[in-house]
Amino acid sequence: MGKSSKDKRDIYYRAAKEQGWRARSAFKLLQIDEEFDIFSGVTRCVDLCAAPGSWSQVLSKKMKSDDPNDPAKIVAVDLQAMAPLPGVIQLQGDITKSSTAEQIISHFEGRLADLVVCDGAPDVTGLHDMDEYIQAQLLLAALNITTNVLRPGGTFIAKIFRGKDISLLYAQMKIFFPTVTCSKPRSSRNSSIEAFIVCQNYTPPPNYTPTMLNPLLDYSYGEGNELTGINRVIVPFIACGDLSGFDSDQTYALGNAEGEEYNVLDPVQMPIRPPYQTYIDMKKRNEIK
Repeated sequence: MGKSSKDKRDIYYRAAKEQGWRARSAFKLLQIDEEFDIFSGVTRCVDLCAAPGSWSQVLSKKMKSDDPNDPAKIVAVDLQAMAPLPGVIQLQGDITKSSTAEQIISHFEGRLADLVVCDGAPDVTGLHDMDEYIQAQLLLAALNITTNVLRPGGTFIAKIFRGKDISLLYAQMKIFFPTVTCSKPRSSRNSSIEAFIVCQNYTPPPNYTPTMLNPLLDYSYGEGNELTGINRVIVPFIACGDLSGFDSDQTYALGNAEGEEYNVLDPVQMPIRPPYQTYIDMKKRNEIK
């Protein structure tokens, strides 16, 4: 989390630092839980694309096991390194590789997960069609590995960009989950096309064998894929969180009394390998004019 003037006035950014979350995205998962009660009975969870770790923080605080011999377990997976979190097993791996799925299951002693979450997103380019396509591919990759590690009856939650192809993605999810809902947490900005798809009661098709060899349901996007007529579906949509609470698009006054200087807090966890590392190294060598 940075220290721009917009960040300082973002109520969820400030609340995340004050409450000890690594990123404001923690509130998105908390508000999804308020609506869907996703942590009930969950003792094994996988956090895909986990860095910087705010969702793993939420999972570690929310997941409890009544059996002392079978404690709750969380496995966080990401391509980049992530600072350690108490009670969270970290894997630095690729979610499109079968070896990653095997490592996840090995940490659960051969059992399958109750819940899989994925807050991953590409570095947006500003070209909406391109961003939506790449996000859709990331979502399908997350679904693919989920079919390998999620138990029947489990829940899958992932970030989705609400574009023109959301009906197709929704139909693909319905193949594996009877209940699929598109949700928008209050902490997610209204100006963003970001939403979260909540897939419940994992029920794979009869005789379905999960595989990591080929992309799952990787149809070409574009003309001819629109679900129209009798094939058209309406994606259920739910707004999560307290609708009378803070608006993520609104700018709020800083918390101190008028006239006092606002004290900016440091991020809870500084990035251990930030994407701007090259710039930092060049600046140290006085190569930046």
